[in-house]
Amino acid sequence: MKNSKFGISLLATGLFALALVGCGGSKTDTSSETPAPAANAPAGKSVDPATAGEVTGTVKLDGAAPKMKNISMAAEPSCAKEHTTPPTSEEVVTGDGGALANVVVYVKSGLDGYSFPAPSAPAKIEQKGCQYHPHVVAMQVGQNIDVVNDDQTTHNIHPIPTVNREWNESQPPGAAPIEKNFAREEIAIPVKCNVHPWMKAYMAVLSNPYFQVTDKDGKFDLKNLPPGAYTVVAWHELYGASDPQSVTIGPKETKAVTFTFKASAAAGD
Repeated sequence: MKNSKFGISLLATGLFALALVGCGGSKTDTSSETPAPAANAPAGKSVDPATAGEVTGTVKLDGAAPKMKNISMAAEPSCAKEHTTPPTSEEVVTGDGGALANVVVYVKSGLDGYSFPAPSAPAKIEQKGCQYHPHVVAMQVGQNIDVVNDDQTTHNIHPIPTVNREWNESQPPGAAPIEKNFAREEIAIPVKCNVHPWMKAYMAVLSNPYFQVTDKDGKFDLKNLPPGAYTVVAWHELYGASDPQSVTIGPKETKAVTFTFKASAAAGD
């Protein structure tokens, strides 16, 4: 009888330990986690630079750009003095001829079978004058991003992803850069500062290295693409994702495409 009771006690203890392992354990912060490769997965193909081509082009806005709102930084004099002209919001930034800035242009499909390790050099976003620079930053899955505070005030950086893990960290003046990365593709993650509500930015996370964020001239250049047929998409925070464009390039070939967003097609219109 004693042996029977002892066996039952051991069994109960073992089941309790298993339950603790299943329900407890440390949480993994997937905002700083690169997905592990599948076991025994074959290595992907590498791009041959001798045959690689590129896709270039321009992103334009068709119609009058909406007027951006002035930002009052009276509550932060140290930031206000960083601006020689009144700062404005940055949802729509245009250049000559309707060139549209802050657009993420990327290859959405056509790269099956290729392998693209995350770059060792980090992406970077700075907080200066109580605004994010750049307003839109893009990085590869697993690539680190350094968040830098150049201001004389504390910021609270708060990306709000849908498929990645959310994080929210305070960064006082002079603090070391915050280093993070994202484990999954997501275009794009809104970022805010919980201290300064006018501070907004976006972080785009791509599964391959063929992406670029346009500046005021609206131009992009996706270099070192292997010959093949691709789907290329442009994304803007206000106008959303463009219709995909199909592009086929041969060895050492360059193809040009243009993306045009309608100014009247803003989300919510």
